[in-house]
Amino acid sequence: MILTSNQIEMFPELNETEKQQMEEAARVFGAMADKYEHTLNARYEQQLNGTRADDLQVSGNHYKEMPIQPWAVMESVLTRDEFVGFLKGNIIKYSMRAGRKEGSDDANKAKHYMMKLKEVANG
Repeated sequence: MILTSNQIEMFPELNETEKQQMEEAARVFGAMADKYEHTLNARYEQQLNGTRADDLQVSGNHYKEMPIQPWAVMESVLTRDEFVGFLKGNIIKYSMRAGRKEGSDDANKAKHYMMKLKEVANG
């Protein structure tokens, strides 16, 4: 889980609905991570032959066509913890949105961010 109930309680400005939404997001993220961990690890191992998350893009090639990818800029200007938070936030967003936005491959986008997160964690 990203945040425990005790940690969520540390945000007194949140109303009960927002707290419940944060708890649900943490639950969904944890479930997605558990569900895809084996698959992601297997795919990640296959990618170790020189292909990294930076070499891939889900749904198009608009980022790959840029001279530098946005997350490369973010990684250079954010602290490591901030960048990890950015990656986790996108994993949560795409995991929760998967299957809800027509024409979007959100489940694979979430996996792509998980792949990048694993690369960052492994240094």
